[in-house]
Amino acid sequence: MSEQATKKAVKPNKIAKRNNNKNGYLFVAPYALVFLIFILVPVLLAVILSFTNFNAIEFPSWVGFLNYITLITSDEVFMQYVLPNTVVYAVVVGIGGYILSFVLAWALCNLSKLPRTIFALILYSPSMTTGVAMTVLWKVIFSGDQTGLLNSWLMSLGVITDPIIWLVNTNYLLPIVIIIGLWSSMGIGFLSMIAGILNSDESLYEAAAIDGVHNRFQEMIYITIPQMKPQMLFAAVMAIVNAFQNGLISTLLTGNPSPGYAAQLIVNHIEDYGFQRYEMGYAAAVSVVLLLIVQLFSKGANSLLTEKDEF
Repeated sequence: MSEQATKKAVKPNKIAKRNNNKNGYLFVAPYALVFLIFILVPVLLAVILSFTNFNAIEFPSWVGFLNYITLITSDEVFMQYVLPNTVVYAVVVGIGGYILSFVLAWALCNLSKLPRTIFALILYSPSMTTGVAMTVLWKVIFSGDQTGLLNSWLMSLGVITDPIIWLVNTNYLLPIVIIIGLWSSMGIGFLSMIAGILNSDESLYEAAAIDGVHNRFQEMIYITIPQMKPQMLFAAVMAIVNAFQNGLISTLLTGNPSPGYAAQLIVNHIEDYGFQRYEMGYAAAVSVVLLLIVQLFSKGANSLLTEKDEF
């Protein structure tokens, strides 16, 4: 009798578990559908198109690895300008913006609530208004005549005698794009760092003070950073993705392609071949290479900031 009762008790438990699984699938279904339509399918189509010759009019013709071979061996613009520019931009804006985000987040968290909120909003707002600000603000600052703010200021100080055409001179284009990229890099990763610091366990700081930690820098190294590694990992991934996909700056400032390819990034190269030359197959190959580069850097950040099990 006891065995029969046990079997009867197990059966309703299995049914309840199945119902819970169905509810879980129903909750996940909308996100899974959006992910499938807008991320997974486009990525798969881009990979397939990268092996074809496609001009957006005629049916794609299969060419195998020809686009990748051309990219590596024959595309001098990509190897001489686009790839080095992208690496420099990603290193300075990605790593520099990441460090700057943490330092500013840590500094803001030492303020009271009202000034912290105001300054956080001021620092975060450029990441939301980059396109408008580029057209209105930065073009006025870097205008190539005497009315440009930077030229006017430098001439009044006697640093230069003639105005510099900033947005045409190939020596200044990439540094200008990097400066604007750093200015607009305080995005969602910056907010996640603020949240991580504010949610730190206060009792650890009290215990550390007893153990001999007496200044803010030691608290940051030994207490704050170890507690907020998940937020730092999220911010690192966001910084990497934003650094590699941010081609809008040079396009709005100088057009695409930029003068002498001085500020040409991989994203600009994709837009140039895909939407101006309509070489969609080749543009897809470049986008796949960009995806692999971002994945490689993201894996590196993950390995550095993820805690490893000792056993």
